[in-house]
Amino acid sequence: MEEYLRVSEIIDWSRPEIVAIAKRIASGHESSTAIAKACFEWVRDEICHSFDSQMNPVTCRASDVLRYKTGYCYAKSHLLAALLRANQIPAGFCYQRLSIDDQGAPYCLHGFNAIYLPEMGWYRVDARGNKEGVDAQFCPPQEQLAFKIQFPEEADFPAIFAEPLQIVVEALQAQDTWDEMLRNLPDVSLESAKIQGLLK
Repeated sequence: MEEYLRVSEIIDWSRPEIVAIAKRIASGHESSTAIAKACFEWVRDEICHSFDSQMNPVTCRASDVLRYKTGYCYAKSHLLAALLRANQIPAGFCYQRLSIDDQGAPYCLHGFNAIYLPEMGWYRVDARGNKEGVDAQFCPPQEQLAFKIQFPEEADFPAIFAEPLQIVVEALQAQDTWDEMLRNLPDVSLESAKIQGLLK
């Protein structure tokens, strides 16, 4: 589990401001499951999704997501992982490939988290932020993510990564505004996903 607790350039959870908010969110909760739920709901509800709110800048590093209170799904997953790891709860990264407009092509990656809960193992949650048609919840053992797979070219990748995918980090770091990011969302074809180990 050590790699899922690690500090990194993107998941910079050892920064004092992340440790402070992580402890504040955990306060009053005794079990790691209760702390994980509180962290999930805080990121889901308190950090704006960049597209929904049309907020800048495009964030990537967990501390920047916290600072600017906005991020695309990937960035929100980076902050959630940081808050969980700051509370010594293992957290990883998961991805789906989804239709951007729910009509088929074009497609993009969608990022969310897996949390290791002592009583059940890995449990996936999606903190992108709820809105009409999106109702992601923390209700183990049942999984309630933001989106379901609808088209043959979409995919729910089973892999749980200790670090965000490089293609995601590069896309976030290359764009400055939410609308630039919208035009340059990262994608991985199903064929490429097999080669990269996203799909078995």
